[in-house]
Amino acid sequence: MAFLSDALGRMKPSATIVVTQKARDLKAQGRDVISLSVGEPDFDTPENIKRAGIAAIERGETRYPPVSGIQPLREAIARKFKRENGLDYKPSQTIVGTGGKQILFNALMATINTGDEVVIPAPYWVSYPEMVALCGGTPVFAETRIEDNFKLQAAELDRVITPKTKWVILNSPSNPSGAAYSHDEMKALTDVLLRHPHVWVLTDDMYEHLVYGDFKFVTPAQVEPKLYDRTLTMNGVSKSYAMTGWRIGYAAGPEHLIKAMDTLQGQQTSGACTIAQWASVEALDGPQDHLKVFRKAFEERRDLVVSMLNQAQHLKCPTPEGAFYVYPSCAGAIGLKTPEGKVIGNDEDFVTALLESEGVAVVHGSAFGLGPNFRVSYATSTAVLEDACTRIQRFCASLR
Repeated sequence: MAFLSDALGRMKPSATIVVTQKARDLKAQGRDVISLSVGEPDFDTPENIKRAGIAAIERGETRYPPVSGIQPLREAIARKFKRENGLDYKPSQTIVGTGGKQILFNALMATINTGDEVVIPAPYWVSYPEMVALCGGTPVFAETRIEDNFKLQAAELDRVITPKTKWVILNSPSNPSGAAYSHDEMKALTDVLLRHPHVWVLTDDMYEHLVYGDFKFVTPAQVEPKLYDRTLTMNGVSKSYAMTGWRIGYAAGPEHLIKAMDTLQGQQTSGACTIAQWASVEALDGPQDHLKVFRKAFEERRDLVVSMLNQAQHLKCPTPEGAFYVYPSCAGAIGLKTPEGKVIGNDEDFVTALLESEGVAVVHGSAFGLGPNFRVSYATSTAVLEDACTRIQRFCASLR
């Protein structure tokens, strides 16, 4: 009798975590390695938010919280959705989890039965299909193209929906591509969803505030109010507030779904860290001045990386609207050889050879469901990015 569960066999390790650990291991061996694999802002948590966490400790806010979150945070979440997205939710329609990942997992676990399908546009965040598979569902991938800046087109969404489809996951701005949907682009997708009333929408809006230029963020229930009753709108404080380690995600949706997620979470982790929750109240309700600083820095870094990668031989890099990733194509390098004679057969070969040759760690695109590409995180300093991109240019020039 097998000791490990069959469910575990349906999952693969996170490729981003694997690459990041490999970079750490090489650094520990004394190698000069630049890791552009991690999706984490390099900024510190804003001071007012840190102070709110310290004040919570000093007030003794260290008891078990309600499973769905402390009431002040649920109220702050409802205010945030009204203020920034024009969405009316009662606090009872919100839930707080230990990071956005738990919110997504609980929503899927609470709703998916064996045979249910979940539509996931590719490229996708590596955890989406693994969560679906672990819950007993079937991930169905909707393809995007570099010519469309990796944005799902209405016709493709319509093509992949079947009577078994339960959810469509929409992530804008996207990890890994940085692509974000304009109002009209989102409306084209919500129009398709209106024609399929059995399909629910699971949004991942984690990078909402990290959009550049004149781009205006929108979320599906905001664009199409008729989808309100079958949309779970997920967000969190990790990226926009540089609070990755505080581990707070949240969502709002129909009350019966929130109650189901509460039941599941009550037997799983119970409520999220109280101190982090009080800090998150300050994040949502407090000054937002840091966002301009974050956006300016990230936009400058994006423009630098896109420019330098497009100057590299064999690469093509679109300019994304948001997040802190670019997703260049390395199709021009496939079939070429490194100076050591290794053939670049696919994007995984490309990133492996890049790491071995120049000490730059990036994540291969096939891990995100679409290659031959690779993901670069530009959530690090300009000096580091210039060095890394110069190494990538040198590596590409060495291929023959």
